[in-house]
Amino acid sequence: MLSRRQSLKLGAMSFCAPFIATRAFGAPITLRFGNELPVGSLLNVVLTQTSKKIADETNGEVQLQIFPAAQLGGGPELLSQLRSGALDFYSPSGAVLSTMMPVAAINNIGFVFSDMKRFWAAMDGELGELVRTTFEKSPLYLFEKPWDCGFRQITTSTKPVTQASDLVGLKLRVPPSPLYTSMFSALGAAPTPIPFAEAYTALQTKIVDGTELPLTTFYYAKLYEVQKYISLSRHMWDGWWSLSNRKMWEGLPQDVRAVIAKHLDQSALDHRADIARVEASLVKELSAKGMQIIDIDQKPFRAKLQAAGFYKEWKGRFAPELWQTLEKYTGAIA
Repeated sequence: MLSRRQSLKLGAMSFCAPFIATRAFGAPITLRFGNELPVGSLLNVVLTQTSKKIADETNGEVQLQIFPAAQLGGGPELLSQLRSGALDFYSPSGAVLSTMMPVAAINNIGFVFSDMKRFWAAMDGELGELVRTTFEKSPLYLFEKPWDCGFRQITTSTKPVTQASDLVGLKLRVPPSPLYTSMFSALGAAPTPIPFAEAYTALQTKIVDGTELPLTTFYYAKLYEVQKYISLSRHMWDGWWSLSNRKMWEGLPQDVRAVIAKHLDQSALDHRADIARVEASLVKELSAKGMQIIDIDQKPFRAKLQAAGFYKEWKGRFAPELWQTLEKYTGAIA
């Protein structure tokens, strides 16, 4: 049997060879990947496929176990478990992640990206690189490619939101993120931070009147059962970052890391195409379920945020380099 050193040398000489030829077998590696999304969500479907690809390429040596639907806890609990090493991988939204690393909220600045093409140019380019660099000295390892979830849309059960004034006094469920609370407060709403796992019950019991979520998340969580209106506000992008516990990650053999990173990043890219395809059909499907769909003009909402000093405030909260890099892709904001 090849020694570890010999197997790595062979792998360097023949990097296209199967995994079995490039490393000696060790004890099976079982890794836990937690998230809050429903079992049938696109993210969990793709993650399950990714787990199989990793197992196949490593001849079953690496098993990535997926725990969806907040089985291991809500966002704050999962993030805490990841930091402590009780969990190996987690896919938080930028809103959840920003509670630990505020830089992760940069993609949540409201009403600044006009389309997904411009957004991905930023996140796959200099803006995303600045975010990843910030994590280099943290207990978390951030993978290169974030998963897509699409633009977030405003939904309500009491009245349609067609203009900025319709948000005044509206009780809106938001993620536990200072930026979300700040933005919707500036628009006159009454934002209420509630973990996603509790969103359905909060809407059903009228603790809040509405929420703001990407269409896919809204649909797979069946929130159309407790909401009547969707306003296509496209107010900010949302998605999930692939994260691992850094100590665990750096303790894995290099070739194991290479296989996992390759498949997680490629799956994130494939998932983007899936989201675009599914979102195109969801407007019709949700309309068929009785929801009223309203397409709204973003400009008055952005003007209200400008007048309320929202952009000026958050420009001051981020490092100048980060904000300047954001504006390279969006144009002047504040």
